Amino acid sequence: MLILLPPSEGKSGPAGGPPVDLDALVFADELRDQRERLMTKLEMLAGRPVARAIEALGISAGQAGDVERDGRVRSAPSAPASQVYTGVLFDRLDFAGLKPAAAGRANDNVLISSALWGFLRPDDRIPYYRLSMKARLPRVSGLAACWRPSLGAAMESGGHDREDGLVLDMRSGAYSTAWKPKRSRLLQVRAFTESGGERKAVSHMAKATRGEVARLVLSTPAMPADAESVAGLLEESGLTVELSGRFLDVIRPT
Repeated sequence: MLILLPPSEGKSGPAGGPPVDLDALVFADELRDQRERLMTKLEMLAGRPVARAIEALGISAGQAGDVERDGRVRSAPSAPASQVYTGVLFDRLDFAGLKPAAAGRANDNVLISSALWGFLRPDDRIPYYRLSMKARLPRVSGLAACWRPSLGAAMESGGHDREDGLVLDMRSGAYSTAWKPKRSRLLQVRAFTESGGERKAVSHMAKATRGEVARLVLSTPAMPADAESVAGLLEESGLTVELSGRFLDVIRPT
């Protein structure tokens, strides 16, 4: 099984550590050129007037300091991606609190989607940066489309797209369009509340739910091999779930 996580807009800046080593990241050979290109684009953007850079990155004026930090992305200190990314999903998953066996499964079976790095393992070391899939870099026509060919080749070469594979997809928005399997079964995790027979999709709770689902799957001694086994595991933990085609829906009472 492969578990795909989104990145987090919230990040923790590493206090120390070496700069990013592109040769040490997952899919180093397949994704190096694209990573180099986008880092260069970020540096170019940081050299432009701050107002233009803020607009291109889609951030607020209060986040203007991130423009300068993006310009130093090659030399800034790095830390494991599981520590750099923060936010509701990562708080609920709690990589640091996983038992050793579960942490090992996480590094073997989890990939974190990123607009700058493509995909990352939880222990891949990266610096603080600011770049979402919605950002507009100089002479780059859409970051999701930009990543699609190289991610497809990388996942194919890495054996992550196979007939008997299951991909548990926690991504949303443009991140979910950057790579989709051709052969593996893609199972997207969604969250709903239900009251009086009325079901409503939720956003903030969805992140917490996805983090909880990922933690439960990683913490089981034998990771589920198919969608039905995932659903069974979640039901045993007390969650109410429904399987519907390519969706795994978690329903919570209000």
